[in-house]
Amino acid sequence: MLRGIRIIEIEALGPAPFAAMMLADLGAEVICIHRKGTAAPPGMPERSILDRGKKSIALDLKNAQDLQIAQELIATADGLIEGFRPGVMERLGLGPTQMHQKNPKLVYGRMTGWGQQSPRATQAGHDLNYIALSGALWSASAPNDTPLTPPTLVGDVGGGALYLVAGLLAGLLRTAQTGVGTVVDAAIYDGSAHMMNLLMALRQAGGFGETRGENLLDGPHWSRTYLCKGGGYIAVQCFEPKFYAIFLAKLGLGDDSDFLRQFDKTLWPELTARLSGRFAEHPREYWADMFNDCDACVTAVLSPAEAAQDAMNSRKTWLTQDGHLQAAPVPRFDGKTRPVGTSPYRDQHRAHILADLADRLTSSSNQKYPGGV
Repeated sequence: MLRGIRIIEIEALGPAPFAAMMLADLGAEVICIHRKGTAAPPGMPERSILDRGKKSIALDLKNAQDLQIAQELIATADGLIEGFRPGVMERLGLGPTQMHQKNPKLVYGRMTGWGQQSPRATQAGHDLNYIALSGALWSASAPNDTPLTPPTLVGDVGGGALYLVAGLLAGLLRTAQTGVGTVVDAAIYDGSAHMMNLLMALRQAGGFGETRGENLLDGPHWSRTYLCKGGGYIAVQCFEPKFYAIFLAKLGLGDDSDFLRQFDKTLWPELTARLSGRFAEHPREYWADMFNDCDACVTAVLSPAEAAQDAMNSRKTWLTQDGHLQAAPVPRFDGKTRPVGTSPYRDQHRAHILADLADRLTSSSNQKYPGGV
């Protein structure tokens, strides 16, 4: 879908390489400028899944010659992704104003936690910090438990990388129409707050307030996970009354007067306790089999490795490549899956990238000076 689009990525952590991976999954040519003379960032493998499908060249952006290569590469690109704190790219000579002088059509993607301008713009932070202040962490976890979300999903990936991808794609469409580039300011703080608008719509109707445990999605006995015998978990979320009725029928509770009062908040703690005792009587697999072929909205809680073995993975959503479990590119187009790109070694494509750059510079020079210099 993005064949013919060139993206330059400046090596960073977390959401920026994830966004670049997604664009590579979609068919863009992504050239990652890795740091020269260093190993992979702490905690990351030498050949990361996040680099799949990309080309790699290692540069020292504080070296004049390498900096010139970076500038010339960016001048050939449709888009750029960087994940530094505000001001770093400007000090390197690679800021938006500087690069738009060389490439007016460039869609300049900036990934930060706190935004380019904010009271915390230059402060350090991580996923949990951004979503804590944005409000997105507030309703996480069951009532009276410490708020916790799946690591990186709400902030780095959801509120960060995916919003950067959306911004880059919108910028590319605008550039195609106008010939003018833009700067995409994707802040995890902003994106994670924006994702709360679905809950804010529930709040409009009185279904989601600020007291945890009293809202439609964090308080009811029919919207939570339960521990099963042997340590597994089962997820229950039968919001609509018709699905809730199936849930009760499966458990033999269809005539229980208390359970029939689905939306009575005063009963939620007691009914949660009763279901906790019921689900603890049997292993996860027992309950998963019971609810497998009905609309009760009850499913097992699986690890990624277990999900790869589940019947749902007939879609080949989870796969193993080069010995590493990973999720396949999404979304799908025309019902077709796409192959997963291989992850490069750092600096693997230096010769190819520099040769291509030389060809582009020669071609550009010939176009400026027909017949030769």
